[in-house]
Amino acid sequence: MAFDRPDLLLPLLGLAAAAATLLGGALALRLADRIHLILGLSAGAVVGVALLDLLPEALSLGGRGPGQVMLFTAIGFMAYLTADRALALTGPGGRRGHLGAGSLTLHSVMDGLAIGLSFQVSAATAAVVTLAVLAHDLSDGVNTVNVSLAGGAGRAWARRWLLADAAAPLVGIAVSRLVHVPRADFALILAVFAGFFLCIGASELIPASHERRPGAWTTLSTLIGCAFIWIVVRVAGAGASP
Repeated sequence: MAFDRPDLLLPLLGLAAAAATLLGGALALRLADRIHLILGLSAGAVVGVALLDLLPEALSLGGRGPGQVMLFTAIGFMAYLTADRALALTGPGGRRGHLGAGSLTLHSVMDGLAIGLSFQVSAATAAVVTLAVLAHDLSDGVNTVNVSLAGGAGRAWARRWLLADAAAPLVGIAVSRLVHVPRADFALILAVFAGFFLCIGASELIPASHERRPGAWTTLSTLIGCAFIWIVVRVAGAGASP
């Protein structure tokens, strides 16, 4: 099986993740006239990743109780909110866009780290984690561009952050070959990122999409984005079943 040869397969998986991210970002940049729908989709996807992917995964890793996982989720939410509001007080210049895009890029590093570490568990686990990561990397590219634009960073910086986000899984995969993260600590890292994404979706993307064009289609696009992540998680879960 290919998953039994991580040294050969991991670089290819990193490139596949990068390609999916670039494709999603390119769609976001080209469809500027439908940005409200893309922002709505991104909002649903970001919130869906937090509630349907990261938090359940953090809870299932074990070693930390639900209360501690939720505490770190709240810490992530409040930390991102505080940083976002502090940057807003400094005036225009796209700093909020940089914060959001930077957070999503760090998440992509975690995606690569998750792929790499999953190979330390088993080939089956690696296959499921890889499926989940690749399936939502397309929306990761869209989200990175949209968060950057919504925060005022501009199209040039949106492209730069897109390239950084595309390269991030490769960085995470490389790091995974050098370090070992205890499962309990990894759960808390996932919880913090879940808090980040809940804040991004609730305080940035959902308001931004509604402000550009209030209407049923904008709301429906958010529901579709969340439903897409739910389907991805269900497919990945089915793949994990014996």
